[in-house]
Order: sequence, then structure tokens, then C-alpha cells
Amino acid sequence: MITKKEVEYVARLARLKLSEEEKEKYTKQLADILKYINKLNELDTEKVEPTSHVLRLSNVFREDKVRPSLKQEEILANAPEVESNHFKVKKIIE
Repeated sequence: MITKKEVEYVARLARLKLSEEEKEKYTKQLADILKYINKLNELDTEKVEPTSHVLRLSNVFREDKVRPSLKQEEILANAPEVESNHFKVKKIIE
């Protein structure tokens, strides 16, 4: 079980201002969540393999292949502003 005092403590850590009504509401909701988690703890997981993800994942990366790239002039032709063969961007550091 979770107490109202624990909800107040967590709210203070999160810098949340809760009304008395909200404290009561969250105390009940969190108690219900913890009750459900305890119910899950009753399940027999002896033969269940530990996983890091609920779905079986495989590496989806493709192999790198060398290909010809665009010429610098073609790329810079799309730039709004160019300076010394580079993209020119506005300074954002103050």
C-alpha cells in the first residue's frame, strides 16, 4: 500500500503542488497500480526466458556500399548562401 504521506513526498520531489482532493485521488490510483503489480508477481515465470524487449529484434542495418556522391558544386547550388565553398549559416551563439 501507498500512503498519502508518500504521495505528498513524491509530489514535493517532483515540485508539484497537489490539492487535498488530488492527493486522495493519486493515493488511491497508485495503490491500485501497486496492487495490480503484486498480482503480476504471483505469476509463475520460472520457464519464461528473460528479455530486454517484448518483441524479438534483429539487426536491421544494411551493409554500407560505396557509391558515387554528388559534386560539391551541385550540392552548394541548393544552398541559400555559400561562402568559401561551404554552406553559410547564421550565427546562433550569443
